[in-house]
Amino acid sequence: MSGVGNSSSATEAFLPSISDKKHQWTIYTDEEALVQYPAISFLHGNRPFRDLPFCLLFLLFVISTFAFGIFAFVNHNTYFNHVSSFFFDPTTSSCILNPSSGSVTLNFTASSSFLKRDLIATFTVTLVFAFLIALGVLWLLKYYAKHIVYTCLPFFVLIPAFCGVYWFVTCTLKEQCSHAFPLIYRILILLFVFLLIGIIIWIIVANMHRLELTIKIIQVASTALAHNLWLLVVIVLLTLGLLLYFVPIVGFLVFAQRNGEVLPKDEDGEYYCAWKQDSWVPAYFALGILTMLWSLASLLEAQVYVISGTIAQWYFTPEGDNPKGCITTSLRHAFGPSAGTICFSGLFMFIVRIVRSIVDRQHGSSGIVNLIIKWFANFVLSTIDFVNKFTINFAAITGEAYCNSAKMTYELLKRNLLSAIFVETVSTRIMAGIVFVVSTAYAIVFGSDLGVDSYFVALLAWLVLITVLGFIVHVLDNVIDTIYVCYAIDKDKREVSKPDVHEIYVLLPISRTDRSSLSRTPMGV
Repeated sequence: MSGVGNSSSATEAFLPSISDKKHQWTIYTDEEALVQYPAISFLHGNRPFRDLPFCLLFLLFVISTFAFGIFAFVNHNTYFNHVSSFFFDPTTSSCILNPSSGSVTLNFTASSSFLKRDLIATFTVTLVFAFLIALGVLWLLKYYAKHIVYTCLPFFVLIPAFCGVYWFVTCTLKEQCSHAFPLIYRILILLFVFLLIGIIIWIIVANMHRLELTIKIIQVASTALAHNLWLLVVIVLLTLGLLLYFVPIVGFLVFAQRNGEVLPKDEDGEYYCAWKQDSWVPAYFALGILTMLWSLASLLEAQVYVISGTIAQWYFTPEGDNPKGCITTSLRHAFGPSAGTICFSGLFMFIVRIVRSIVDRQHGSSGIVNLIIKWFANFVLSTIDFVNKFTINFAAITGEAYCNSAKMTYELLKRNLLSAIFVETVSTRIMAGIVFVVSTAYAIVFGSDLGVDSYFVALLAWLVLITVLGFIVHVLDNVIDTIYVCYAIDKDKREVSKPDVHEIYVLLPISRTDRSSLSRTPMGV
């Protein structure tokens, strides 16, 4: 892959022919290139509203959910929890409440109070320190990424090996566990663990030639995120806002099932009283669940949009300048002109995930027709992934509609000999491995002095910390994708907004099978 020159010195635009697989070039003049491929840049000014029908459709779903939910709350039947107190009256052929029936008292005993106290303390302390640990990991990745990666690599193997052997020995020594898992089963589980370890070792060895490049990409992404740390706070607040938005919907669903009445039911000539829901309740459940799932998918796309818009503004800001209001601008675009694009993307990805889950569950199906259908479905889904990979990142930068963003992103990457699938998947695995090592080490230290209940406490500490650190990895993944699109825009315009990024991203292979560019050493970070 060739280096990137300066746009002011370029007299002709050399654009690759998409249909040519041998990287031959078609020569266009500057005017012809501008007409065929208009210049792409971050749109700072007022943006037109895009994909507005999908925004209106989403609002219709939300308004309908809340309107019918309020109706369900107002008209719920208070006898829903007292069906057993009704009896069938043959004289009136109806169900009558037994006045002598008393309320049922539930007694809860406080068992394992010390364990509960330890779990609450662990959750609180870990949640407080988790974000400090996350910031510490981010700082280490920014300045000492190479040291962190090479230090954690052996633990990718040692930790599962230790856990497997420790469980095998402990289960063998404990009579109850040894009876539940005979020796042959324990050996099979241990062999399965070592099989997974073998796969991990194979993945590490197979990708060792890309390790240096991966480290530099992680370092660039950590640097970009460190310049926009308030992004983490905004993403957390968006997530909390979604949870608060879900609370009334869940409450409406609870009250919706209480809309009905107690009616007599005949079974083999004997009548008894049973609860019968109103006919509209199942439809409202479907509406509420669809609204929640669409909202969740749209929030995920909105997070990507805000991250992409913020990082893109940082990327295209000249060196030495301190961009201001990047996050505010991205939020205004996300929940303003591009709200329809985000709703469209959320709905689209929600449908794709449903179809993929249905296809993945068809394990028992056989026959040539079913195999062809599954192959075709996987082909279509892979094509969608290929086109959709950077669509929302591109929309955040340019303000284009969803379909137009998908088309322009594909053309942008294709004519600049960049892959729409492959950025650097190893970076995600490496960061996930680092998160696993740090979380496991923290859990072992935290639960080492808590007695017999240390397993539960350590597990809770591990879950809380790995969730927070996984959130950081999710943000870094989106930062890597955004920088890749920004680099492609720079390359398309023959400009260099961030020289250190170009020196690293230029080494990315054109495809998964291309290794030529990986053999080169970058000039520096």
